[in-house]
Amino acid sequence: MFTERVFRVLLESWEQLCTDFECELRETGWERDYVHLLVGYPPKVALSKLINSLKGVSARRVRAAKLPEVSDKLWGEHFWSPSYCAVSCGGAPLEIVKRYVEQQRGGASSSP
Repeated sequence: MFTERVFRVLLESWEQLCTDFECELRETGWERDYVHLLVGYPPKVALSKLINSLKGVSARRVRAAKLPEVSDKLWGEHFWSPSYCAVSCGGAPLEIVKRYVEQQRGGASSSP
């Protein structure tokens, strides 16, 4: 379902949302059927609210783009699965985590 074109739409929405939430989208990566985001966020941000926004806004933008590779690959009427996995990496060196995310096929850094 994810293609370079779909991922660009997603990435634009995530970058804007991270700015709105005062977060930093440090790294992204994707496979055919899932994405990885490395996000630095302040303690005042509720993780569930951030993820709900990242998923909700990006789904609306992808639907609005009317990309043919998406229209027949939905979770029922939903773009995203209702589940997610969030892992804290506070003790791990950031470079190791970034390398892992970069190594996912289609990985694209959002940092300069």
